[in-house]
Amino acid sequence: MAKLGDALTEVLIPLAAVIGIGFAVLQWILVSRIRLSSGPVEKNGRPENLVGGEPEEDEEEGVDGPASVIKCAEIQSAISIGATSFLITEYKYLAVFMVIFGVIIFLFLGSVKGFSKDSQPCTYSKDRMCKPAVANAAFSTLAFLLGSLTSVLSGFLGMKIATYANARTTVEARKGVGRAFIAAFRSGAVMGFLLAANGLLVLYISINLFKIYYGDDWEGLYESITGYGLGGSSMALFGRVGGGIYTKAADVGADLVGKVERNIPEDDPRNPAVIADNVGDNVGDIAGMGSDLFGSYAESSCAALFVGSISSFGIDHNFSAMSYPLLISSMGIIVCLFTTLVATDFFEIKSVKQIEPSLKWQLVISTVLMTGGIAIVSFVALPSKFTLFNFGEDKTVKNWHLFFCVSVGLWAGLIIGYVTEYFTSNAYRPVQAVADSCRTGAATNVIFGLALGYKSVIVPIFAIAIAIYVSFSLASMYGIAVAALGMLSTIATGLSIDAYGPISDNAGGIAEMAGMSRKIRERTDALDSAGNTTAAIGKGFAIGSAALVSLALFGAFVSRAGIDFVNVLSPKVFIGLMVGAMLPYWFSAMTMRSVGSAALKMVEEVRRQFNTIPGLMEGTTKPDYATCVKISTDASLRKMIPPGALVMLTPLIAGTFFGVETLAGVLAGALVSGVQVAISASNTGGAWDNAKKYIEAGVSEHAKTLGPKGSDPHKAAVVGDTIGDPLKDTSGPSLNILVKLMAVESLVLAPFFAAHGGLLFKWFR
Repeated sequence: MAKLGDALTEVLIPLAAVIGIGFAVLQWILVSRIRLSSGPVEKNGRPENLVGGEPEEDEEEGVDGPASVIKCAEIQSAISIGATSFLITEYKYLAVFMVIFGVIIFLFLGSVKGFSKDSQPCTYSKDRMCKPAVANAAFSTLAFLLGSLTSVLSGFLGMKIATYANARTTVEARKGVGRAFIAAFRSGAVMGFLLAANGLLVLYISINLFKIYYGDDWEGLYESITGYGLGGSSMALFGRVGGGIYTKAADVGADLVGKVERNIPEDDPRNPAVIADNVGDNVGDIAGMGSDLFGSYAESSCAALFVGSISSFGIDHNFSAMSYPLLISSMGIIVCLFTTLVATDFFEIKSVKQIEPSLKWQLVISTVLMTGGIAIVSFVALPSKFTLFNFGEDKTVKNWHLFFCVSVGLWAGLIIGYVTEYFTSNAYRPVQAVADSCRTGAATNVIFGLALGYKSVIVPIFAIAIAIYVSFSLASMYGIAVAALGMLSTIATGLSIDAYGPISDNAGGIAEMAGMSRKIRERTDALDSAGNTTAAIGKGFAIGSAALVSLALFGAFVSRAGIDFVNVLSPKVFIGLMVGAMLPYWFSAMTMRSVGSAALKMVEEVRRQFNTIPGLMEGTTKPDYATCVKISTDASLRKMIPPGALVMLTPLIAGTFFGVETLAGVLAGALVSGVQVAISASNTGGAWDNAKKYIEAGVSEHAKTLGPKGSDPHKAAVVGDTIGDPLKDTSGPSLNILVKLMAVESLVLAPFFAAHGGLLFKWFR
């Protein structure tokens, strides 16, 4: 038997979540001490009237003094108001969707047994009686709503934290790059730990509340809990797509007119699209990303819990073993806490060159420590030997098998992260080669960038394939589910690093708009450059985990739908494979075109303002920022609906009209195709972005030959960057949600599809 008792398990999981929330609050308090308003403060016992703390002695006091800090606060307020306004409007749309889809879930699942209120034989343990189907429908709907609300909360809190911290990072840059780094990283940690802890706590509380009704019916309990993952991912899809369209419409419009046509710096306050661009960083890269990774966490947990419930864990009512996925996440919070302290308290950043290595060491340290944590949880929470559900059979597994399953997912994530960094960081040859191709214009830059993206797929796919083979061989589908959880076990650190990037990007934009000195902008640019690479690493983690999560959900769907095996030679399955493999391209076409059409309106508006507003280029007149914000807002809210509808309706149509076998083919095809397209798109865009920054920084002799800003190679690099923007920030990140969301939706509605699906094939028999 496991050494960890049920009572202790009941204490440790919420305790870890509370510690995570407490640590996030502590980081928030530390960041809030950076002041953006004037007032008397004590220094050496004497009152002084400082704003934002003391700058370095060698700073240009007239440029970086109190007036510039007040300007930073004003810009921060404008960005925060814009981001909050957009998200609240977006969430009104999503509230309508939540109600409609909640009704669909209840009607579909309730109709399986004709809304019967009588107990029924359990699906997997025929000798036991389980709760009625109408109860499962009601609780699945409730879990969906809880997951949706938690996802929305995760995104919204992330945005509020980022908009609170961006100007404070700028102000801290006056005192050195190390202080600015700590401000940005601590702010990212607030989001990372809040999301990880809230996701764990809400899931744990939901399970315990549902248990009051379900009692010993753990099969029904954990079937209904799968709705939690569906809610999280459905909100993430609209957040990623809507936020991505918003930010990239503004970014492309600002870059093409401002940098290429008018030859003004990035984030120049004269650019009418600059506020919309900075708002977009928060609603897309922060709120969308937060919802995305929460969805991955929720789905991997739900997949593991469902498979566990129909294995010996659930049959024997072994709560500590059943809670293994939650204990892994709990251990991850504690490990990430110590890892974060290394960056903020134990290691001091003294130069620009130390920023990127410090962020990468966060990944290494958390992975090494988490490997030990996984071993502890595996040997304490699990029996030495047990059985797991394996498509109708029982597979005998030992606790050390699951240790290797989780660990292989964890280390595969690190490999994917480092490969992503190699292909997207301008410190290495691939991005430098892309930058060098700009000598001959934008066309060769595009060719080199696309080739880099295709090549960057190879190693991550092998890493994912090895993780799948090892985990499935050791522990069947449960092994794959916990491997995905292993990749996401350090989600608090991963999110801290990921959120750091947009915060630093905003900090640089605020420094430029506030007219701060070149030295400050160089520091924020250095933070931003490292943030671009870490953002690419974060996307790599999200896509890699999505592949494992989707496969685990696929296995759970096949089990719940009663499919004995999926035969790819069957016409029903093969047509599903073909359609499923096409869906990522259809989805990408919709999102790319949405960004393009919105960017077209943005470009026209920015040009109009430059041509018609007297004194705008001279800086004597302010641009009309509000019109550009409205263009991005209207475009994103209107155009996020068709891609979202494509993803949400595909499983409903395929399962209802073509049956579970065709739907299985659709899910498999979308998974295989979507992961590859997502990795390629994200890394191509990241490489183009950093190739541009490589030329702009001009640090090496090679980079100096390509610059300076405004040179022909630099303009070619900007064109590549603008092409890559929707690839890396809209289509690429959204694709991993596509494969996850279709799989979890199919899992939740599997009983309906198994009972009533395949209408077309039934009609034409």
